[in-house]
Amino acid sequence: MSLDLTSNHQRWPIRDALRRAWRRGRSTLPKEGFVFGRPLVVLQSDDWGRAGMRDIECWEQLRTAGVNLGEHPYDFYSLETTDDVEGIASVLNLHRDSSGRPACFEMNFLSANVDFARVSACDLAEIHLRPLAEGLPDGWNRPGLMAAYRHGITSGLFSPALHGLTHFCRTAAERYLNDAGERGALLRTLWKAGVPYIHWRMPWMGFEYADRKPDGNEEFLSSNIQEPLIAEAVVAFRQLFSAAPRSACAPGYRADRSTHRAWAQNGIQVAQNGPGTFAAPHFDFDAESPNLLHLYRTLDFEPAVAKEFSLEACISKAELSLAHGIPAIISVHSINFHSSLRDFRTRTLMLLDEFLSVLEAKHPDLLYVRDEDLYDLIQTGKFESMQAAVSVRVTKKAFNGSTLAATGTS
Repeated sequence: MSLDLTSNHQRWPIRDALRRAWRRGRSTLPKEGFVFGRPLVVLQSDDWGRAGMRDIECWEQLRTAGVNLGEHPYDFYSLETTDDVEGIASVLNLHRDSSGRPACFEMNFLSANVDFARVSACDLAEIHLRPLAEGLPDGWNRPGLMAAYRHGITSGLFSPALHGLTHFCRTAAERYLNDAGERGALLRTLWKAGVPYIHWRMPWMGFEYADRKPDGNEEFLSSNIQEPLIAEAVVAFRQLFSAAPRSACAPGYRADRSTHRAWAQNGIQVAQNGPGTFAAPHFDFDAESPNLLHLYRTLDFEPAVAKEFSLEACISKAELSLAHGIPAIISVHSINFHSSLRDFRTRTLMLLDEFLSVLEAKHPDLLYVRDEDLYDLIQTGKFESMQAAVSVRVTKKAFNGSTLAATGTS
């Protein structure tokens, strides 16, 4: 029996249309937002610490079990290595902004992975997680990885932020783990091999805070479910980094008011939103999380995943944001730097180096900032870096639908 349930590429246009519709309807554009007197560049990156396909032995085990791997880049999603992380750091360190600060990655971490040994011991009857602070699942070997994360953080090249506990929806996993159908069979096959899921093949696994129902409809989890998940993720994050997160990005960008309120209750100040909405940073509409700053990604920088990746198109989109005083917020997922099953890292680092070089040449007064720097800028007009305190003029401007208004107040 073949366990490849989503190899029919004719399904992709439908799923893409649903995703676009969801993005259009996810929120109302702000009536006012903040623009900045200097060109600001933010690098936001998801999925760090998230275990996928362990190694080639795991790959062959799944192929033997009937999973037809190799059709899509995310079949090669594994986990970053020490060399991958150090390669990113070396490229970031080549780039300095007008204050002398290096480029910095906002790394969104999954703070736990499935503890497959414990799940197997209870005969798949219950889902157990292993916090990243306690190490990787049994069988994984990434010597020096945690030290590489921490070295990049202390060097000012990485800034850790919260992605969640699991990328998939645990409610969906519980539904299918003992399901008698093909979906349950595929999930059990993957978990017995130590692979949590391959999302492009299993969209029915949803995202952490959004359950994809069997009928295909997506529904956010209740606040009673989301709140303890987020609180647990923050505790695990603290264990790993000895500090609380200030910024968060929901898996799949699926976040609702319950998510935002739980983030705010746990001290998070910045909510990262995905590409597709051209809007300036603004504070939350909800009275229960009024100090939560919303950021919107400008572009996808995904050479490993995009079939027709264009560096020129990425530069044009970044320039559009900067021309309006909006930070150019670049989205790049961790798979682009993986190298253990397929070398995505080499090409991505080359393109990233060229991309940053072009922006620096076009904008001699450019600043590389983190999410928390944007928050501090809006609150105080300056942020602190390892080099010096940097001041930037911040203006609150009115919006007319999706169009920036020409007038505003400081």
